[in-house]
Order: sequence, then C-alpha cells, then structure tokens
Amino acid sequence: MPSSKPLMTQSSGPAPASVESALRTLEAESGGLNALAAALRGPLCQAFARAVDLIRNAKGRVIVTGLGKSGHMARKIAATLASTGTPAFFVHTAEAGHGDLGMITTDDVIMALSWSGEQPEMKTLVNYSARFAIPMIAVTSNAASSLGQAADIVIELPKAREACPHNLAPTTSTMMQVAIGDAIAIALLESRGFTALEFAHFHPGGKLGAMLKFVRDYMRTGAEIPVKPLGTKMSDAVVEMSAKGLGCVCIVNAANEAVGIITDGDLRRHMRPDLLTALVDEIMTRKPKTVPPSMLATEMIEVLNTRKITTLLVTEANKVVGIVHLHDLLRAGVA
Repeated sequence: MPSSKPLMTQSSGPAPASVESALRTLEAESGGLNALAAALRGPLCQAFARAVDLIRNAKGRVIVTGLGKSGHMARKIAATLASTGTPAFFVHTAEAGHGDLGMITTDDVIMALSWSGEQPEMKTLVNYSARFAIPMIAVTSNAASSLGQAADIVIELPKAREACPHNLAPTTSTMMQVAIGDAIAIALLESRGFTALEFAHFHPGGKLGAMLKFVRDYMRTGAEIPVKPLGTKMSDAVVEMSAKGLGCVCIVNAANEAVGIITDGDLRRHMRPDLLTALVDEIMTRKPKTVPPSMLATEMIEVLNTRKITTLLVTEANKVVGIVHLHDLLRAGVA
C-alpha cells in the first residue's frame, strides 16, 4: 500500500500532486510485477516453461495478436521476439477475419493477449487455430475464459489492481503483459545461446547498431597512427604526438610490436630540464593495454571506462594495426 505520509522534496516542501500520483502509479505497477514474479515461482512455472519450449521447437514463427491496449502490447512483444532471434510478427485480432489469417501457417504458434479472455473478435483466431491444429498460447488473467479454455497453454496473469484510481484504465495489466513477453523473449534468447554478434545482424542502425560494430570500424590506421621506434629522442616523439593530435605516441620495437606508450600524462609526470633529450625508452609506460580489431565496440568502451583512459592501441598478431580514441567514438555516437 502507498504510504500515507506526504513525500518531502529537496526544496523542503511537499511534492506536487502530480508527483504523488506518479508514485502511486509506479507502486501499483511494481506490485503487479512482484505478483507476476511470485506466480512464476509457483503456479505459473510449468505453463511458462511449456510455452517457451513450444515456441523454441516451432518450425514457423510466433504470431502475436491482441486488440486495444493488449494489441499495442502484442506489437511490442512481437518486435522484441523478432529482434532477439525468434521470428515473430503482429496480427491485429480484428483484421484476422478480413484476410490476415492468410499470414498464419500450420508451422506457426499463436500467442493471444486478452486480459479478460472474452473478446468476441478473438473467436475467429480461436476457430482458425483449432481448424488447422495451430498451437495457441493464451496470455490472460482468466484461465476459465473462452480464450483460456480454447488455448493449448494458458499463461494466467495475476489479477492485480490497475494503477487507475477507478481500476479501469489498463496500466498494471498491460505492464504485466509486456513483462511476460520480455521474459519469454529473453528465456528463448538464452536457451538458444543467442550472441551479441547475432544481435548485431538485426540492429544495424542507431546508437545500438553503432555499439555492435567492431573496433576495426572505428580505429585509425596507417599514417594516422602516432608511432615511433625504441631509441627515439623525446623531442621527436613530442613532435609526432602533436602532429597526430591524439595526445599519445605508440612505441614499437623492430618487429612493429607495441612495447610502450607515451601520453600527455607521462610528459607531465616526467617533466624535467632534459626531458626532450631523453629517449622514449625511459619515459614510456610499458606493456600498454591493447585490443584486437575484432572486439565489439561495447567491449572496447568497457575497457576505456574501466581503465579510465581515452586511447587504445589495436594489435593483431602482436603487430600495431590501429589506434582508437574516445573522441572518435563520441563523434560516432558510440560513447
């Protein structure tokens, strides 16, 4: 139950009524999710597992259907399934009887969302499912409903109160619908061993697509790499650092293997009168962190953040083949 004590804001006054309302909504919806989790640990456990197995073993696709707010949730569930390796699409319940039944094959699985389980429009799909022996999973709050009785598997959602003060507007119920859809999608993803590389095939656009590219897609190569061999005077190394504008210079041995790196920070730490006449061998940080060109951009960003650095050397077979700078990632919209 929401607290009767008024929320106090940082400005020392009570929270606006809109914020109090928002908190009641979130508390109601989180209560629904907690009830759903409890059901999954108990009576819903076997039905959920059977539904995941049915979808995983299907030769065709998942046809997700619904009407009204359940229809909007069904669209989202279909999109999530498709993007995580389970072929799926949405069929509008009311449109099914006007030709869209032709989208559904006998190899498919139907997942029907209806909170009451008594929508008249669902009858067409129920009859079609029975006629052609297409398995149906019902996601409803009433297993005894017409939909529940006709389905092969019923995922019965807890009858939690809506966040709406009149207990009418679908809020908590739709939250639970989309949550169970996410749970099914992720269970399928994990059971199939769906990898980030496979995920990248379905998400080439936007920031997510950028993060699922590889180090080789962002690294600078060839003459853009600031590099000097062992034995170089610091004066020449500083000129190379300034020319390439990355705030560092890679130090390599005769085999072009990275043996050290000198950054702006190294210059400050070693500031002394004879710095420019010293050799890079004395100043460089040895065994610099390197990454392969085949590493995912997401993993590369994790390395940068964990080590609190802005530059990474890219090596292949111990040879320096590129360099990546945080500014390049920012411009690309990755970091």
